[in-house]
Amino acid sequence: MTNYDLIYEDDQILVVTKPAGLLTIPDRAGNQNSLVAALQSKYGKVFIVHRLDRETSGILCFARNEAAHRHLSMQMEHHTADKFYLALLDGVLHLEDGEIDKPIGEHYHIPGKMAITNSGKPSLTFYRVVERFQRFTLVEAQIKTGRTHQIRVHFQSIGYPLAVDALYGRREHFLLSEVKGKKYKSGKFTEEERPLMERTSLHAARLRLQHPTTGEIMEFKSELPKDFAAVLSQLRKWGQ
Repeated sequence: MTNYDLIYEDDQILVVTKPAGLLTIPDRAGNQNSLVAALQSKYGKVFIVHRLDRETSGILCFARNEAAHRHLSMQMEHHTADKFYLALLDGVLHLEDGEIDKPIGEHYHIPGKMAITNSGKPSLTFYRVVERFQRFTLVEAQIKTGRTHQIRVHFQSIGYPLAVDALYGRREHFLLSEVKGKKYKSGKFTEEERPLMERTSLHAARLRLQHPTTGEIMEFKSELPKDFAAVLSQLRKWGQ
């Protein structure tokens, strides 16, 4: 049984929280275990409006008919829907807020990786600092374009990659010993420290859109999952 949390449903849309590690749609390697497959097994045909990377958690909206899909897709295309993410960055961001306006395209040499390139598509990210720690910064990022890996690439390009990001960052997992330093003592019987987080430190936290039939502006929120919340809790305790 695929694990996801239902936030909202009616006869036009489904809004759910995707856990980290689950594909939004089946991948090219033929892995069929995906969020869309789980939703279709319960609700019948659903239409994909936007996606999240496999290792990113958070809110996704799906349409339940073609008319709703057209309406929601136009909102995404014209950037009238607002998508807000919480991202834990490596380093102490020196600005309170700002924007990153750099074109993103496929990496010249590495398949599956994206990069800042003049031949890329226009990409715009707004951000504001939510909380600062000794060596990390929690920001809220709003993307006005939906490019592959946009937030990850944009923050890497200004010198602040995600705190955990195997592809664009400096570490593939987050260890408590990194924050506690000399105060860290592993358990008496454990051989190796278990990471607090083993996926990208990025969560789609809020989504604001117009309902396709009523026209109502609706806003949905997704709480931080346990691993992300645990990292922030330890940073507040040891990394201030």
